[in-house]
Amino acid sequence: MGLPDPLIELLKQHRRVQAQERELACELWEDTGYVFTTPTGRPLSPHADWAEWKRLLDKAGVPERRLHDARHTAATVLLLLGVTERTVMAVMGWSSTAMAARYQHVVAAVRQAVADQVGGLLWTPPVGSSKAERGRSEGSDEESPGAA
Repeated sequence: MGLPDPLIELLKQHRRVQAQERELACELWEDTGYVFTTPTGRPLSPHADWAEWKRLLDKAGVPERRLHDARHTAATVLLLLGVTERTVMAVMGWSSTAMAARYQHVVAAVRQAVADQVGGLLWTPPVGSSKAERGRSEGSDEESPGAA
Protein backbone atom coordinates (compact mmCIF):
# COMPACT_ATOMS: atom_id res chain seq x y z
CA MET A 1 0.00 0.00 0.00
CA GLY A 2 1.32 3.44 -0.85
CA LEU A 3 1.74 5.97 1.94
CA PRO A 4 2.46 9.70 1.70
CA ASP A 5 6.11 10.55 2.45
CA PRO A 6 5.23 12.71 5.50
CA LEU A 7 3.32 9.77 7.02
CA ILE A 8 6.26 7.44 6.37
CA GLU A 9 8.52 9.88 8.23
CA LEU A 10 6.09 10.02 11.17
CA LEU A 11 5.98 6.22 11.33
CA LYS A 12 9.79 6.03 11.27
CA GLN A 13 9.92 8.55 14.10
CA HIS A 14 7.37 6.47 16.03
CA ARG A 15 9.48 3.34 15.47
CA ARG A 16 12.54 5.12 16.92
CA VAL A 17 10.56 6.21 20.00
CA GLN A 18 9.18 2.70 20.40
CA ALA A 19 12.71 1.24 20.21
CA GLN A 20 13.68 3.52 23.10
CA GLU A 21 10.61 2.39 25.05
CA ARG A 22 11.54 -1.25 24.37
CA GLU A 23 15.06 -0.60 25.70
CA LEU A 24 13.73 1.13 28.83
CA ALA A 25 11.16 -1.59 29.51
CA CYS A 26 13.81 -4.36 29.39
CA GLU A 27 12.19 -7.66 30.43
CA LEU A 28 8.79 -5.96 30.91
CA TRP A 29 8.50 -5.44 27.13
CA GLU A 30 5.90 -7.66 25.45
CA ASP A 31 6.56 -8.15 21.76
CA THR A 32 2.96 -8.20 20.52
CA GLY A 33 3.64 -7.10 16.93
CA TYR A 34 1.39 -4.05 17.24
CA VAL A 35 2.58 -0.76 15.74
CA PHE A 36 0.96 1.39 18.42
CA THR A 37 1.45 0.13 21.95
CA THR A 38 1.87 1.12 25.57
CA PRO A 39 5.44 1.84 26.76
CA THR A 40 5.73 -1.87 27.60
CA GLY A 41 4.59 -3.16 24.19
CA ARG A 42 1.05 -4.11 25.17
CA PRO A 43 -1.85 -3.19 22.84
CA LEU A 44 -3.46 0.17 23.49
CA SER A 45 -6.76 0.16 25.33
CA PRO A 46 -9.67 1.05 23.02
CA HIS A 47 -10.76 3.56 25.67
CA ALA A 48 -7.36 5.29 25.57
CA ASP A 49 -7.47 5.34 21.76
CA TRP A 50 -10.97 6.89 21.84
CA ALA A 51 -9.84 9.52 24.38
CA GLU A 52 -6.87 10.44 22.16
CA TRP A 53 -9.18 10.68 19.11
CA LYS A 54 -11.50 13.05 21.00
CA ARG A 55 -8.51 15.13 22.14
CA LEU A 56 -7.27 15.45 18.55
CA LEU A 57 -10.72 16.50 17.31
CA ASP A 58 -10.97 19.10 20.07
CA LYS A 59 -7.48 20.44 19.34
CA ALA A 60 -8.34 20.72 15.63
CA GLY A 61 -11.63 22.48 16.41
CA VAL A 62 -13.60 19.72 14.68
CA PRO A 63 -17.01 18.63 16.02
CA GLU A 64 -16.98 15.31 17.87
CA ARG A 65 -17.32 12.35 15.52
CA ARG A 66 -16.79 8.61 15.74
CA LEU A 67 -13.39 7.33 14.64
CA HIS A 68 -15.24 5.25 12.03
CA ASP A 69 -16.48 8.51 10.44
CA ALA A 70 -12.87 9.13 9.36
CA ARG A 71 -13.33 6.27 6.86
CA HIS A 72 -16.19 8.20 5.26
CA THR A 73 -13.98 11.28 5.09
CA ALA A 74 -11.11 9.31 3.55
CA ALA A 75 -13.39 7.75 0.93
CA THR A 76 -14.89 11.14 0.07
CA VAL A 77 -11.43 12.73 -0.25
CA LEU A 78 -10.49 9.99 -2.72
CA LEU A 79 -13.63 10.85 -4.69
CA LEU A 80 -12.69 14.55 -4.66
CA LEU A 81 -9.22 13.65 -5.94
CA GLY A 82 -10.76 11.73 -8.84
CA VAL A 83 -9.20 8.41 -7.81
CA THR A 84 -10.55 5.51 -9.86
CA GLU A 85 -13.09 3.22 -8.23
CA ARG A 86 -10.78 0.20 -8.47
CA THR A 87 -8.00 2.10 -6.70
CA VAL A 88 -10.40 3.38 -4.04
CA MET A 89 -11.50 -0.20 -3.42
CA ALA A 90 -7.89 -1.30 -2.98
CA VAL A 91 -6.98 1.60 -0.68
CA MET A 92 -10.09 1.24 1.47
CA GLY A 93 -9.96 -2.57 1.57
CA TRP A 94 -13.32 -3.04 -0.12
CA SER A 95 -14.26 -6.11 -2.15
CA SER A 96 -17.54 -4.64 -3.43
CA THR A 97 -18.27 -1.46 -5.35
CA ALA A 98 -21.42 -1.12 -3.23
CA MET A 99 -19.17 0.14 -0.43
CA ALA A 100 -18.46 3.30 -2.44
CA ALA A 101 -22.16 4.20 -2.30
CA ARG A 102 -22.10 3.75 1.46
CA TYR A 103 -18.86 5.61 2.23
CA GLN A 104 -18.33 8.21 -0.49
CA HIS A 105 -20.42 11.35 -0.23
CA VAL A 106 -21.04 13.47 -3.32
CA VAL A 107 -20.19 16.90 -1.95
CA ALA A 108 -20.80 20.27 -3.62
CA ALA A 109 -17.27 20.41 -5.07
CA VAL A 110 -17.84 17.11 -6.89
CA ARG A 111 -21.22 18.24 -8.23
CA GLN A 112 -19.67 21.53 -9.43
CA ALA A 113 -16.78 19.72 -11.13
CA VAL A 114 -19.26 17.53 -13.03
CA ALA A 115 -21.35 20.58 -13.97
CA ASP A 116 -18.21 22.33 -15.26
CA GLN A 117 -17.23 19.26 -17.31
CA VAL A 118 -20.70 18.99 -18.84
CA GLY A 119 -20.76 22.74 -19.47
CA GLY A 120 -17.38 22.51 -21.19
CA LEU A 121 -18.76 19.89 -23.55
CA LEU A 122 -21.97 21.77 -24.34
CA TRP A 123 -20.81 25.37 -24.52
CA THR A 124 -17.67 26.86 -25.97
CA PRO A 125 -16.44 30.02 -24.23
CA PRO A 126 -16.02 33.10 -26.45
CA VAL A 127 -12.58 33.35 -28.05
CA GLY A 128 -10.11 35.19 -25.79
CA SER A 129 -12.34 34.77 -22.76
CA SER A 130 -11.24 32.92 -19.64
CA LYS A 131 -13.55 31.70 -16.89
CA ALA A 132 -12.00 34.24 -14.49
CA GLU A 133 -12.60 37.11 -16.94
CA ARG A 134 -16.22 36.05 -17.48
CA GLY A 135 -16.76 35.89 -13.71
CA ARG A 136 -15.40 39.42 -13.25
CA SER A 137 -17.51 40.89 -16.06
CA GLU A 138 -20.69 39.07 -15.00
CA GLY A 139 -20.51 40.36 -11.44
CA SER A 140 -19.39 43.91 -12.20
CA ASP A 141 -21.51 47.03 -12.69
CA GLU A 142 -18.49 49.09 -13.72
CA GLU A 143 -17.85 49.97 -17.32
CA SER A 144 -14.97 48.15 -18.89
CA PRO A 145 -11.81 50.13 -19.65
CA GLY A 146 -12.02 51.84 -23.01
CA ALA A 147 -15.82 52.01 -23.00
CA ALA A 148 -17.09 55.45 -23.91
